[in-house]
Amino acid sequence: MNISPILISIRTATAAIVVTFFLGLLAAKLVAGMRRKEWKMILDGLLTLPLVLPPTVAGFFLLYIFGVRGPVGKFFLDFFSIKIAFSWGATVLAAVAISFPLMYRSARGALEQVDQNLIYAGRTLGFSEWQIFWKISLPTAMPGVASGGVLAFARGLGEFGATAMIAGNIAGRTRTLPLAIYSAVSSGDMDIAYNYVLIIVIFSFAVVALMNYLTVQEKRVK
Repeated sequence: MNISPILISIRTATAAIVVTFFLGLLAAKLVAGMRRKEWKMILDGLLTLPLVLPPTVAGFFLLYIFGVRGPVGKFFLDFFSIKIAFSWGATVLAAVAISFPLMYRSARGALEQVDQNLIYAGRTLGFSEWQIFWKISLPTAMPGVASGGVLAFARGLGEFGATAMIAGNIAGRTRTLPLAIYSAVSSGDMDIAYNYVLIIVIFSFAVVALMNYLTVQEKRVK
């Protein structure tokens, strides 16, 4: 069995979660702190949109933006000689785009459940809003935030549609585990497909177990 898809998937999911974690956390803080409900609903809808769009549609938009003729892709190609589409970086980009809403919504839900009396107490003590966030809100909401990070990591590892659109299915370069399963089934190599599927199932079970553990920890904090 070729372990290249496994290594590519792990590298992709690891790189993606680093970006997704902080972007999702900052977006959650921004939306949770907004006071105008109209703007809050619009921004929340835009940030959640990749969660409900078919992955191939999300991949189409990524390809339109980051492809060699897209505004961002053409800029990087012309000025930095960096081709984003159909590269390993494109697999990370697809994983970030698809997993971001899960991280964002989990972090937002956790932050909005923080006891407001703790925040008021922090303001009374003269803390700035950022100090309140890092010293009070985030530590209190950490089980929920961590749960979102685990879920986003798993989603990035299992991403297929958007990855196929913007990164392709290049063996040893952009072929992740889901794409390897698809390729193995298409070519009739069912034994290889079974092995890859088993790895995905084992990892998914581990994610569910970790999610349950974090949920228990979150309830204890409350």
